Amino acid sequence: MVSQDHPVSTFKSKLKSSLPYTLAVAVIGFVALWIRTRPYDSVFLSNGFVRFGGNDPWYHMRTLNVLLENYPNRMFFNPMTNYPTGSYIHFGPLFDQMMALTALFLGMGNPSPELVNWVGAYFPAVLGALTVIPVYYIGKYLGGHKTGILAAILIAFAPGQFLSRSMIGFTDHHVAESLFSTLFIMFFMLALITAKRTKLSFEYVANKKFDALKEPLVYSVFAGVMYSAYQLSWPGASLFLLVALVYTVIQYILDNFHGESSDYLGLTGIITFLVSTLLILPFVHPEMGFSMYYYSWFHVITAFGAVVCFAALSFIEREFKKRNLKAYYYPLAILGIGGVGLIAAKIAAPALYSLVISAPHSIFGIQTGGPSTIGEVSSIFYFSEIFSFDKVYEYFTAPAFFASIAGMILLTISLIRKPKPEELLALVWGLLIFMAIYGQNRFAYYYSVNIAVLGAYLGGRFLDLVKWGWLEESFRANVKSLKDLPNFFKFVKIEQVFAVLTIFLVLVLPEYGAAIKYTTGTGGPNGPWIESTLWLRYNTPDPGMDYNDIYEAPENGELFQYPDTAYGVMSWWDYGHWIETIGHRMPNANPFQAGIGGRRGSLEDENMPGASTFFTAPSEEEATAVLEAVHPDPDKAGARYIVSDIEMASLFNGKVNPKFMPMVTWTLDEEGYYAQYRVGANLQLLPTMRYYDSMESRLHFFDGNGMKQYRLVHESWAGQSDEAGYKQVYNSLFGGRIPEVDTGYVKIFEYVKGAKITGTVSPNEAVNINTTILTGQGRTFDYSQSTTSDSEGRYEFTVPYSTEGPIPGETQFDTAPTGAYVVSYGGTTKEVRVSEEAVLTGDEVKV
Repeated sequence: MVSQDHPVSTFKSKLKSSLPYTLAVAVIGFVALWIRTRPYDSVFLSNGFVRFGGNDPWYHMRTLNVLLENYPNRMFFNPMTNYPTGSYIHFGPLFDQMMALTALFLGMGNPSPELVNWVGAYFPAVLGALTVIPVYYIGKYLGGHKTGILAAILIAFAPGQFLSRSMIGFTDHHVAESLFSTLFIMFFMLALITAKRTKLSFEYVANKKFDALKEPLVYSVFAGVMYSAYQLSWPGASLFLLVALVYTVIQYILDNFHGESSDYLGLTGIITFLVSTLLILPFVHPEMGFSMYYYSWFHVITAFGAVVCFAALSFIEREFKKRNLKAYYYPLAILGIGGVGLIAAKIAAPALYSLVISAPHSIFGIQTGGPSTIGEVSSIFYFSEIFSFDKVYEYFTAPAFFASIAGMILLTISLIRKPKPEELLALVWGLLIFMAIYGQNRFAYYYSVNIAVLGAYLGGRFLDLVKWGWLEESFRANVKSLKDLPNFFKFVKIEQVFAVLTIFLVLVLPEYGAAIKYTTGTGGPNGPWIESTLWLRYNTPDPGMDYNDIYEAPENGELFQYPDTAYGVMSWWDYGHWIETIGHRMPNANPFQAGIGGRRGSLEDENMPGASTFFTAPSEEEATAVLEAVHPDPDKAGARYIVSDIEMASLFNGKVNPKFMPMVTWTLDEEGYYAQYRVGANLQLLPTMRYYDSMESRLHFFDGNGMKQYRLVHESWAGQSDEAGYKQVYNSLFGGRIPEVDTGYVKIFEYVKGAKITGTVSPNEAVNINTTILTGQGRTFDYSQSTTSDSEGRYEFTVPYSTEGPIPGETQFDTAPTGAYVVSYGGTTKEVRVSEEAVLTGDEVKV
């Protein structure tokens, strides 16, 4: 016979009492997974193509496939992007390794491409659903099972960035960040709770009291493991190190004022971050120095620095008690020692000091200039420099956001009355992430977790007002099986039903409605972009690079040695990963914000060559100079192909997301691209000639007409846009005569030397050349140039189109003249045919 207080009996009792909550969390997790997999059809297209969302997910699939091709070796330097420089990969290795191991397991060591795509597509949805678990436990630690269940429901339905970044097909590390950072907080919180409950002290370690050490030690180790997992998902994990350290300093100060020992805190922190230090060491790239964006010594030093901080704070506290110093001197001592530490770091390790000092601004500060145009790093509270709650309501819903504010207020009140480590940690965590979203809205996917926890804390306190605890006790005492459930309802009071309905209507239902709206699609390349990048892959010359090979990074200060056949593809940075991963070609610019060019400080700075400088260039000659300057070899151009789309050409919000002004913003020369014009009785903002003279406009709206070295080689079908409207404005305001129709959504141009058509006419005579171009979409447009012969009657045209069609090994263009060029002067016309070889080599063709 087993007595009631036997450990086995106690365990069975706890298991039985927690079973309903475990089942509830499981159901919530499956609902969260269902929501995230609703847009299945927008990822797995009917033609067999798997469309991953956004931009970075494509790069993760790229690194995943290279990893599987070379397992277990992972690509760290990639020469097939940011041509002709290449890019180091700052993505953490863990997310790719988890997907690779899953694919290898399911594929029994040899996963098919279809299986790899399936794993990649579903992985973020699974991680998003798993986040329900740590959120439940954090809520439970703060306010019991009711708070935990509500927190789990709120994170399951949380709309905005957390949902969009954990949706099927959005194969990016952000959801792993959210999961592992939340697991870190959960285990760190649990370590603190158990360590304080057992009154853990350093003497326990010295006296080997392992019974008291065991539980907090295990949780502290797990906290260190989860912080390391978070850090290996994203190099910027020092954000949560900051959360832990700010909490720690405040907790030490409070404990001192209350005359309590903080040994429990010191031991927890030392173990947590010592484990993290050891786990991150194998992943350090020493050649990266003290970089915060790559796995470098910075990450080891900051993790070990946290160990030193915890040890130092505990040592100072013990010295204070030994010397009977007043508690209010303690924060002054911390401040003084911290200042001395910074001065020492500035002298001994200025690079590290600079990173530490600049880190808060990089996270919490509002970006200016070109970086302000990056959607995810703009402030959540500002739109076009105007304070607004629009993004807040879109990402969180208004009730949930303000519930989180109220939750922080309630936590503050609770801490004033009776401070608890878990509540202070939750408050500091929420406040710092709130500050982070003020600086960069990308951290909204973190704050969704805070909203779930803080909103649930508020809801839990509301339920306490209607004696929910008594109802839970009644449930445990009276419901032993399902048949007892009907009798339980007699214990339920009307005010408790009202409280539940209120929470459901105010917090849960708005989130659910917003979440469902987010599940209509996953974004990613549209049809024209998929078609165009596939066209690049199969109709342009092989650049001579092994797509799935792992390349060694060049020695410090040297350039990667590309084969002579290598070339770049110039487009806006948003599209770099699509060009590389779908098109298997090397973009000059990519979503790492590499290859953009432009200025960073002021208008007086040099306008560095890159995508922004090329597309905003006011003439073909200046654009070509940029293209040539991109490559360090004066005999080579930075790009052979230019890819434009209607979004890059669009100036104002309309049917597409405009990207022209973001390109301009990177150059810091934003004036004069639009102005007010009177249209009838009204004033309207309309494009100016500076806009129409830009390289982007001349390529996309004018099809490169009149250009000497740029030819349209392919266009996609037309999409929904305002292109015809831009052309109408040009014709109306500036006397143009271009057809007011929508053309290819995406257009691909080739930069060529151009054939030299020469001839002789009378001196100083006007000479014209023209032909009709037929695109692969069946559209025709005129190509023409004009010149005047010199004093000896000589004239020359440089033309980019071949009249004789493509040749093997070169661009297999589907856009070409319908016939010969026609040279006309006076009353004379002559036909001229130009070979592809002449166009590519710049040969002379005499008339």
